[in-house]
Amino acid sequence: MLNYKIELRHRKIVVKDNLPIDLPPLIKRLYLNRGLCDAEKLERSANKLLSFKTLHNIDKAVTIIYNMLINKRKIIVVGDFDADGATSTALTVLALKSMGGKNIQYLIPNRFEDGYGLSTKIVKHLHMIGAEMILTVDNGISSHEGISCAKKYGIPVIITDHHLPSNDLPEAEAIINPNISNMSFALSSLAGVGVAFYLMVALRTYLREKGWFNKICIEPNLANLLDLVALGTIVDVVPLDINNRILVWQGLNRIRAGICRPGIIALLEIANRQLKDLSTDDLSYVLGPRLNAAGRLNDMSKGVALLLTHDLNHARILANELDRLNQSRKKIEQVMHNEALKLCNILQQKENNLPLGITVYHPEWHQGVIGIVASRLKERFHRPVIAFAPTGIGDGILKGSGRSIENLHLRNILEHLNTVKPNLIIKFGGHAMAAGLSIKEIHYKEFSQYFSNLVKELFKNDIISDIIWSDGSLQPSEFSIQTADLLREAGPWGVSFPQPTFDGEFELVKQRLINKRHLHVLVKVFDNGPLVDGVLFNVDTNHWPNTKISKVGLLYRLDVKIYRGKRFVQLIIEYLWPLD
Repeated sequence: MLNYKIELRHRKIVVKDNLPIDLPPLIKRLYLNRGLCDAEKLERSANKLLSFKTLHNIDKAVTIIYNMLINKRKIIVVGDFDADGATSTALTVLALKSMGGKNIQYLIPNRFEDGYGLSTKIVKHLHMIGAEMILTVDNGISSHEGISCAKKYGIPVIITDHHLPSNDLPEAEAIINPNISNMSFALSSLAGVGVAFYLMVALRTYLREKGWFNKICIEPNLANLLDLVALGTIVDVVPLDINNRILVWQGLNRIRAGICRPGIIALLEIANRQLKDLSTDDLSYVLGPRLNAAGRLNDMSKGVALLLTHDLNHARILANELDRLNQSRKKIEQVMHNEALKLCNILQQKENNLPLGITVYHPEWHQGVIGIVASRLKERFHRPVIAFAPTGIGDGILKGSGRSIENLHLRNILEHLNTVKPNLIIKFGGHAMAAGLSIKEIHYKEFSQYFSNLVKELFKNDIISDIIWSDGSLQPSEFSIQTADLLREAGPWGVSFPQPTFDGEFELVKQRLINKRHLHVLVKVFDNGPLVDGVLFNVDTNHWPNTKISKVGLLYRLDVKIYRGKRFVQLIIEYLWPLD
């Protein structure tokens, strides 16, 4: 019988440190909890960024691009249909044009018509419209057939990507990917937009050495593009190592100051977010979903157009369109989520328990939303989940999107499965925590069984432990705007440098559902503490609200909510459990 348990642990503090003595005690505690114990690692200025020179092939790539620019060749940037791909594309197009590029275009494959990456179909189209060089951003490392096709047409290809490669690399003229074994390990956490930014910085340096900016154009300040780097890095959920923290911090502060793309301002306006109060959460949960909605339901070219426009009024029109798409996405997602829960109930009844590796499929699902469904099921059932949907073109192919849990590397699982059963998966790719794949519909049941069995083998016992980490408790006096602002300024926070989370016991004063699935509470801090507002998103409505409960334990983050122009403390609750 499978057992599932939640274990609350407190992060261990590094005893010895070299942090500034004037650092606030709470912030010092948080940094030490994350192993940050050297003052130099607190530095967030751009001049502390790692050099592009550690990236293999970057000299070759900039030489090729230089020759294309000097001969005014048509360079087409090919991106991906997610937020990282959109920001990568916009950044690269803006950078190349700012450095004198006269014939720069872009193309984003349509999720539904073209599929992922630089396919042969895309290459044939690029050949037809006169592409003289292809520059991929946030994709390309698995596009063997497309790059072979480009080679036949005599079109040089430069790949910039961060996704994990297979054993064989495509035959591109240059590949910039810090996750290839002979690349720079120090930069392996870069998102696709980070890799693109580094290539543009390297190109600017090369052009400067060639005297380009004395003859062709004024040298651009590429720091103006760090807002895009911050957005793509956070939304793509890559680790926030020291280098990525600098990139995100610099971009975040530019957005707060209003020195950013009009498209970002327009998206924040439509979400009623204040620039000066912006946090990485806003990038993740406000900007990210709206930008991604274009690629999920329609065409990510709309998202790129939003990021490229220099006109705020035009940006507002596009932002409204993306917001409408996001509202539609939410409705589709809720229907699919409810159907997925029913499928999980059927699985549980058949086997007396849910499989350790869950697969769900419905013939009417929308392939642009299956990743969100997989993510929500993973959060609810705490095990790897792959959700499938048909391609929608009647070819008998299913698209799958998977999400995994800590210590279960999803891409490696798929790679192993592909080795054991080589004809089961048509293609796959991704990371440790997220992956995509295609299979034939007739193979769905067989794939599901193999996937479930393989995940089960990776568990040493039948216990799934969901470890939740806390930075300890807050004093009653620390439930304040001042503390929340202090936490915000101590960031940026994200993967591998997680948001501060605290735990404690509270009196539950009020509770109610909002939007049918989020629990809004009013709690009182014990020991004569204040009344505090709180919200738990996507609550299990089978258990909450519960008027029989008057005392609760919470794992929460301290945030600031703005309502009618006033700022007040709000708890973003991650876990809630009864104490009565």
